[in-house]
Amino acid sequence: MAEVIVITRGGEERRLALKPGLTLMETIREGGLDELLALCGGCCSCATCHVHVDPAFAGLLPSMSDDENDLLDSSDHRIGGSRLSCQIRLTPELEGLRVTIAPED
Repeated sequence: MAEVIVITRGGEERRLALKPGLTLMETIREGGLDELLALCGGCCSCATCHVHVDPAFAGLLPSMSDDENDLLDSSDHRIGGSRLSCQIRLTPELEGLRVTIAPED
């Protein structure tokens, strides 16, 4: 089974089924991880689904939109691998994707 790997804020590694077509945010929420707030429900209008993407996968992700970039600028925890999980649509090529849920702002 294809999966994505999510590291919680507490450092726990969770392996979740990769379902092509869903966003990473949807996958994390369906996987029972409630520390990812995702207040806007995936509309790219908040930054509460902020994750840090493992650098090995950065080149496989879609380009960041201006809206996503602006929202991430509001986070005190933005790093080079920061992305909004609602903006990452899962594909088979992302099997093994590893992300860490960013600290809450």
